[in-house]
Amino acid sequence: MRKILKPVLSYKETHNPIAIMDCLQLLGFLAACLMFSTFYMKNMIPLRIIGMASNATFIVYAVNAQVWPLLVLHVVLLPMNFFRLIQMRRLIEQVRSASEDDMSFEFMIPHMHKEVLKEGDIVFHRGDKADKIYLLKSGVLRVDELDVIIKPGELFGEMGVFASNPIRLATLRCGSEVELLSMTDKQIKQLYYQNPQFGFYLIQLLLKRFSQNAGHTEDDTSTQTRHEELII
Repeated sequence: MRKILKPVLSYKETHNPIAIMDCLQLLGFLAACLMFSTFYMKNMIPLRIIGMASNATFIVYAVNAQVWPLLVLHVVLLPMNFFRLIQMRRLIEQVRSASEDDMSFEFMIPHMHKEVLKEGDIVFHRGDKADKIYLLKSGVLRVDELDVIIKPGELFGEMGVFASNPIRLATLRCGSEVELLSMTDKQIKQLYYQNPQFGFYLIQLLLKRFSQNAGHTEDDTSTQTRHEELII
């Protein structure tokens, strides 16, 4: 450490110590101001960048003032802030990619539970609690109350899960032998927070479903019928 600080110490010995102290104090105040400003920032990327600038300034200050605990603290914080900045940039790229890609739910399959049902079996009844979403892998499903057929590759059940009153508004019956993949509402929420791509897909799906329902009901003035079409 003595060798590292030798240029700094020799500079102090050959220059006015009062002037050096004033510069150190200014440097310390600058670092403190940068650190203080991070507490008022709402955007995470600028916050991390200013935080790193504060860490670097504190490191220079701590080396010259020989405040070793402060030096250790900011030597540790600097790479942590850099790591969080990289994470945030990757997250933004994932979100951007999700918003541009076509909807695909392949990444959900490892998190889902497989169910095999026979023709005529009921997936859920009207009035049942909506606590799952489903992905139809094979077969055909029919909605009893409506002239709606669900085909393989379609995700359904999300409308009921996210409704203010989470109940099924129609009965879903197997039109053939089907293979379903299901995910509970707790798993959905966990995946939503962990995977921004899933969050974007889910929002896109909900908007698409609302758009379809609006198209199906634009000529129908019955509020009850319109409500029932928002089943899944």
